[in-house]
Amino acid sequence: MQNYIKRAIEPTIRQALSEFPALLLTGPRQSGKTTLLKHIFRQTHRYVSLELPDIHAAAVADPRGFLALNPAPVIFDEIQYAPELLPYIKEQIDDNRDKRGRYILTGSQNILLSERVTESLAGRIAVLRLLPISLREETSELEKALLWESGLPSASLKVLPVQNLWQKLLRGWYPELVSEPDRNISLWHSNYIQTYLERDLRTIRDVGDLLLFQNFLKALAARSGSLLNLAEMSRDLGISQNTIKAWISVLEATFQIIVLRPYFGNVSKRIVKTPKVYFTDTGTLCHLTGLKDAEHAASGPMSGAIFETAVISEIFKAFMNRGEIPGIYFWRTSTGTEVDIVVEVSGKLIPIEIKATSTPRPQMAKGIKAFQKDYGDKAGTGYVIHMGDVSLPFAPKVTAVPFDCL
Repeated sequence: MQNYIKRAIEPTIRQALSEFPALLLTGPRQSGKTTLLKHIFRQTHRYVSLELPDIHAAAVADPRGFLALNPAPVIFDEIQYAPELLPYIKEQIDDNRDKRGRYILTGSQNILLSERVTESLAGRIAVLRLLPISLREETSELEKALLWESGLPSASLKVLPVQNLWQKLLRGWYPELVSEPDRNISLWHSNYIQTYLERDLRTIRDVGDLLLFQNFLKALAARSGSLLNLAEMSRDLGISQNTIKAWISVLEATFQIIVLRPYFGNVSKRIVKTPKVYFTDTGTLCHLTGLKDAEHAASGPMSGAIFETAVISEIFKAFMNRGEIPGIYFWRTSTGTEVDIVVEVSGKLIPIEIKATSTPRPQMAKGIKAFQKDYGDKAGTGYVIHMGDVSLPFAPKVTAVPFDCL
């Protein structure tokens, strides 16, 4: 049985419901939306799943009657199965516009939901996104899972910090895998991807050849963290660039990937326009690239990309848990000088380098210094994020910090 893990987004949800009549919580499947909302509002809101065929049919056949039988305050789970309800929810809200926190909606398909919500509930609904467990949220639960798997006493966790981190990266941060140490991670991720293919993908876009799409997923995973070369992927897979673009849009819309775009500023150097793609969860990435154990993940050619994925995902989660849209980019000049991440915060640009090593060195900050030189006062303190356990000053405005400090 899955244990409840307290989520960092909880205060943001409560604040949103104190200010808006309705809330939409989106995010990838199995990120914990239903568990979270049932836990927070178990005593105040009734719960209705629109995924069930009979419930869905009743909602579509008679929306007003359905809402009368399920009055607010209510949670409507998987609203994408009955978007016909949205205009009628608007009608209910407008009858008593000053009453807050009446309707809570969930869904896992960003494109379809955003279009329908914008049309029907603009100005009446707050939209938040829930990604899998963050580093802050997982500490106690995942440590228990790792101890269960390894058979080590709790004191041993301090002896093998890097190995334990790679165990976490291999497993991923979906709530079921964090809270249930007996789950087979290979079987879970395989099932998850298959379910995603059968349900979400076919709902959003007609994909005739699922095997070809699975090959596309593996090819995309192998290119994680690299500049996305559409022509190369098209040639290797035998599909058009437009099809690849469409499939990437679907993956981004369903929160399976993060597309990192280049930062543009007022400097004379030409910045490349090609984006980078990262999977939202390191466990998904490891599974798609065929990694089965932590040792191979740590020593193989994907180690850098896996660690970059972890850091970028963690930063995205931090923004989304506060209800903010992440301003995150990468920086790369035509001469090859680059910074892994540039985070836009409070008018400052924070350059970050990510290194899959426990021994950070000053030369790792070369790209950060170049960025700070180009952007002057607009550039903030830079950071080199590594897998060790020490914080070190590398320059007046550059510091090396452990991954755990995120």
